[in-house]
Amino acid sequence: MKIVYVLDACAMLAVLSKEQGADKVVEIYKKASHGEVELIMHKLNLFEVYYTVFRGYGKESAKNFLKEVASSSILINTEISDEVFSEAGRLKTTYKISLADSFALAQAIVSKGLLLTSDHHEFDVVEGNEDINFAWIR
Repeated sequence: MKIVYVLDACAMLAVLSKEQGADKVVEIYKKASHGEVELIMHKLNLFEVYYTVFRGYGKESAKNFLKEVASSSILINTEISDEVFSEAGRLKTTYKISLADSFALAQAIVSKGLLLTSDHHEFDVVEGNEDINFAWIR
């Protein structure tokens, strides 16, 4: 059984901005492209990256970014299953986290994957209280 990683927006943004921890994300991208691991991102989290690229670099850059993602080995979950929906709602209510972060966490739970992230601000409180595995990039 392959290891499943769930991408949070901040992990993808680390790569795009060449931030600390980007090398860890790139290593997992490479493993996914070779079929060694599975890499999933919920479309809501992809939206976070899209609007950040759009805001900072314009429409064409955002459009090109989406083309790159579409041709990558990242599986984009475009559905909101009942299970992800209810987990995201529970997590948002319990921890008062952002909507997108609640979906990243819910996707990790439902996929039985590791959440690839650097967002200690939002997730440190969750890590000690939930059965969620994190793959911290920094």
